[in-house]
Amino acid sequence: MNRQSLNYLQPFKTFDMRPRYTDLGAKDTRSGFGVGLLEAAEKDPRIVALSADLTGSVKMDAFAKRFPERFFQCGVAEANMIGVAAGLATTGLIPFVGTFANFATGRVYDQIRQSVCYSGKNVKIAASHAGLTLGEDGATHQMLEDIGLMRGLPGMTVISPCDYNQTRLATIAAAQWEGPVYLRFGRPVVPNFTPPDDPTFEIGKAQTLLHGEDGVIFATGHMVWHALQASYALEERGLSIAVVNLHTLKPIDEAAIVEWLERTPVIVTAEEHQIHNGLGDIISHIATKYCPRFVKRVAVQDTFGESGKPDELLEKYGLTARHIIAAVESALRHK
Repeated sequence: MNRQSLNYLQPFKTFDMRPRYTDLGAKDTRSGFGVGLLEAAEKDPRIVALSADLTGSVKMDAFAKRFPERFFQCGVAEANMIGVAAGLATTGLIPFVGTFANFATGRVYDQIRQSVCYSGKNVKIAASHAGLTLGEDGATHQMLEDIGLMRGLPGMTVISPCDYNQTRLATIAAAQWEGPVYLRFGRPVVPNFTPPDDPTFEIGKAQTLLHGEDGVIFATGHMVWHALQASYALEERGLSIAVVNLHTLKPIDEAAIVEWLERTPVIVTAEEHQIHNGLGDIISHIATKYCPRFVKRVAVQDTFGESGKPDELLEKYGLTARHIIAAVESALRHK
């Protein structure tokens, strides 16, 4: 199959029933966390918050102002912060620790493993500024390995919401979820397109945003919006491509994934993470286990990032709608 023939596949399909997601007003996902944390804390007095000298950057400032007696400034001592949170959890409190993703995972991996996961402490790790879209702070701060690190820990739940509204809902849900949670969100202003009180959001359950017959794009985090734009562009070529939002990467919704693996011939994944140990590996593992399929992965190709504007970095490292379209076309040729 050559590239030109792609435009003529299934030319008589109709797409009238497919929803059209639009930006409801671009916002940063970290602000969704801040609003969700405050909202959850208003309802549950057990919720406390700990910051590693980044209160404003991770949007914990409203919580600190509203509940000063429930807020703990730990300073630039992230390992100690995790230990304090684990101790608070033993008293029945629900600690949320907030810092940048590189500090929240790589710098304190041992403390999370030993003090939180090993004993199943009810600690919520809120990680802002994840991925390439951290931007100008550069490679040292652009955490692209965190999903793999956190998924590897027994008992850890891993959530990567796609926009402001979903981050708010994920934070509220995490407060009610028993056990360790890793909540991943970002710094830049991005499209906000899911409903404010989406009744379909549930930890551990995939969301099919667009149905399709010719292929499926599994996406997570900021890449969900790019996946939607790619699907709409491919629709103009007569291709019906589904988009599935995997906001929860552990526990993963295997049943929903297998259903799409069996239903469609083309499988593409999209994530703002290293190609290793992230969403692409998750889908490949499930495909190998239940329904062998070729999986085309859109991700950072085993390299560190660099300083730059978020949009420029996404373009350079191949994480845009254009690159997802190319991945779908490549998978079609492979088929």
